[in-house]
Formats: sequence, C-alpha cells, structure tokens
Amino acid sequence: MTAQATEVLHYKGEQLSMRTEPLSDYFAQMGHQPEFQAQSTACWRRYVGKWEILLDRLYLTGVSATYADGTTVTLDSLFPGFEERVFAHWYTGVISIPQGKVTQYVHMGYASRYERDLFLAVENGIVVDTQLRDNSHAISQGGSYE
Repeated sequence: MTAQATEVLHYKGEQLSMRTEPLSDYFAQMGHQPEFQAQSTACWRRYVGKWEILLDRLYLTGVSATYADGTTVTLDSLFPGFEERVFAHWYTGVISIPQGKVTQYVHMGYASRYERDLFLAVENGIVVDTQLRDNSHAISQGGSYE
C-alpha cells in the first residue's frame, strides 16, 4: 500500500495533517460511501476532507473529490442545506496529528513516524481531551491513544 494523502485540519491557527478519517465513519453509519472517481494510489478513499476545530467542536468544511459522473463534490451535495461547514456529531474517536520531522518513513498508509504526535479525543464531535506524545525517546509504538 502506498503512503496515503492525509486529511487537512485547521486547529489553533495552523493547518495540520490528520492521520484520521472522520468522514469514513459517517459513510459507515450511512451504510455506503458515494461513488467518487479515483484520484491516485496515494488516496484510496478517493477524497480528502477539510476540517476545523472551533470552540472544541469538529467541523467538516470541505471535501476535495469528484463524483463518478464527473461532477465536483460539495458540502451541500453530501449534506444538503450545509454549504460552509457541518458539525461532525457522528464522530467519536481519536484524531491523530503528526508533528515535527519524519523520523522513520514507511511507504504504507499512515505508518510513518514523526518527532511528536498530537492526539485529540473526540466524543460526538466534541474534543474532550488532548495529549502530546514525544516520540524522540520512544522505543516501540505505544501510548494511550494509539
């Protein structure tokens, strides 16, 4: 498997990469994912979500994708009536955000290792906890949010 394109998160004034795909949980709950055109081997899910956290709430603000028929995916086409952002009430889990330099590149999924990992615990779309893990002294993969 090829290393995968990450989701994009705006958080505390920064644009960050996410190794988590909250929109896939929404599609799973709906029972299907819309048919999107393939982008590349670096994006097997066929879309890239754009997210932001405002007042500890996770919002979907955009989707970069094309439907199988060639039309552009918009928030309104996925969530009728929502053109600017959608509160991600469906998502409960941990958002993993790599930080710093790559210390070990792995050409598969999101397996590369970075200097630090920021973890945001989310319950029904609300950030309830954050943890920062320094990987500079880590011997093996582990941690409470991994």
